[in-house]
Amino acid sequence: MADKAGRRRRSSSILQVYHEPPEPVEQLSDQAALPNLNANWVNAKGAWTIHLVIIACLKIFYDCIPGVSQETSWTLTNISYMFGSYIMFHYVRGVPFEFNSGAYDNLNMWEQIDDGAQYTPAKKFLLSVPIVLFLLSTHYTHYDLAYFTINFLAVLAVIIPKLPFSHRMRISLLSDVPEED
Repeated sequence: MADKAGRRRRSSSILQVYHEPPEPVEQLSDQAALPNLNANWVNAKGAWTIHLVIIACLKIFYDCIPGVSQETSWTLTNISYMFGSYIMFHYVRGVPFEFNSGAYDNLNMWEQIDDGAQYTPAKKFLLSVPIVLFLLSTHYTHYDLAYFTINFLAVLAVIIPKLPFSHRMRISLLSDVPEED
């Protein structure tokens, strides 16, 4: 809702949850006109393998740090992958290229993959990797409650945004959220 000066009112709540509205026809036609190079790479040859390579490199890196136990190494690997995955797929919105006239500016990468279709092979793989990494890290931390809790919270932070009910859902802390008319 706008006040008399045409500015939006600021909500008084700290945490706000809202759904991104659907794109207008102009943006939909822009999306259909050109391929989305930002999200199409997930279906390219070798794109799935890079996730396994990144996880292996993180594990080797943390194993090389003196004084880091295997349990801590697995937990750090899990947290690092989950953090990077969340930033890459769910936090950053838009496209870093100027080839599509802003057609994807309101969508994060997860919503751009396979034109937003749910449960495609790429999305199934990207959903299963954090779960398998969580199970591995839980096993190799010997089911210790503290490590389990940390690993579980990390996997929840990445899995929940990937589920269909979270599609186009935005959670905002202390910021101005567009109000629906």
